[in-house]
Amino acid sequence: MNEYNGEIKKMMIILSKASLENVYAAFILANGARMEGIEAEIFFTFFGLEAINKKKLEHLHVATVGNPAMHIPTMLGGLPGMEALATSMMKKEMEKLDMPGVHEFLDIMKASGVKLWACKLAMEMFHLKKEDMYDGIGGILTVGEFYKKSAVLGSHMLFI
Repeated sequence: MNEYNGEIKKMMIILSKASLENVYAAFILANGARMEGIEAEIFFTFFGLEAINKKKLEHLHVATVGNPAMHIPTMLGGLPGMEALATSMMKKEMEKLDMPGVHEFLDIMKASGVKLWACKLAMEMFHLKKEDMYDGIGGILTVGEFYKKSAVLGSHMLFI
């Protein structure tokens, strides 16, 4: 019997927030896994659904309030226009690095074999249908169904 060597075989990423920085973190990690030959799946739940909602996915923002990494006081982060300014600045920096937009990144991940799932409970809670979502999602799953997909030795689950 072979001993498990700790090799990562599958990354199971749960995305619960669709702020621009969280979405790109999840996408980069999933895409990076595929580039290393590791299976990757993303489960979009609660506000993370906005990253695959056709009407919202190209209009995501940077979170300026309650984000200590912004290094600005919460009161300033909440001022009118601050979120738009931070989002604009981040998008410009991402363009310099030739990073794809959200829709294009979804297409790239789908083509590389990343499996994309929408959370059934969140879909029902927000009154969304599969037609409202990015066409490349694999389906709508319950939490239990997503957990079953992670039942592989070498699976790692990451919550963003």
